Amino acid sequence: MSVTRMWSTHPDDVGRLDGKTLRERFVLSGLFTTGEVSWGYAHDDRMLVGGLVVDGHEVPLTAPEILKADYLLERRELALVVIEGSVEVRADGETTAMGEQDVLYLPMGTRDITVTGNGAVYLVSAPAHRACVPGLAGRDEVFAAELGSLEQSNHRTVRRYVHADGIESNQLVLGITTLEPGSVWNTMPPHVHNRRTEIYLYTGLGDDVLVHLMGEPQHTRQLILHDRDVVLSPPWSIHCASATSAYSFVWAMAGENVDYTDVVTIDPKELS
Repeated sequence: MSVTRMWSTHPDDVGRLDGKTLRERFVLSGLFTTGEVSWGYAHDDRMLVGGLVVDGHEVPLTAPEILKADYLLERRELALVVIEGSVEVRADGETTAMGEQDVLYLPMGTRDITVTGNGAVYLVSAPAHRACVPGLAGRDEVFAAELGSLEQSNHRTVRRYVHADGIESNQLVLGITTLEPGSVWNTMPPHVHNRRTEIYLYTGLGDDVLVHLMGEPQHTRQLILHDRDVVLSPPWSIHCASATSAYSFVWAMAGENVDYTDVVTIDPKELS
């Protein structure tokens, strides 16, 4: 089991970083390995993100050493997102079948978790203080909002899974946005979440590339990302992106509250 630490960074530091160092500070690559769980630990809001690929063998989800815990969800909650294929998750004796873009929420106190099947699974965890109720949300069952237009190259569907009016959590908020063919821009106009961190996992890019904008509105920087790259967006940073084809991304947040609309929108004309 490998763990990459992602240290919190002050916004004033970003302008002094070159492209290579910027990626080291804010991008996780190579999380998805067959038969092995890889983790990234973000000191912003103590978020833990991971990935694995299963090929018929059973893979347990255990606590990485950095947590100093007897088991993964001793003091945490977890969302599992299937980004490819189909899997089965066994949690404390209960087995749940999941397909692509299904999300399973497991609460604090869940001890024994294993994943099997044939597919790729994304993992997002945040600290928790109470045990909520486990919940499965299917792609075609959750709240979905169609936004944007083809004329603006941002026609997309936003699906909300873990949020105040969906699966209840302590502080996790999670959803999936899928762009329609011909659209490439997401989250435009950009915004910031002053009271919570947001993490993006980009999928469906294939061999195409994506330009992710980050930084303070008047001091933006760009990151060149590839399929299944994860980018960490601190509370002070904008986040929006454009790619050379349509794609999907899993967005996950943790912080002071779980209000999906708690954002500060930035006028694109103010970006520099």
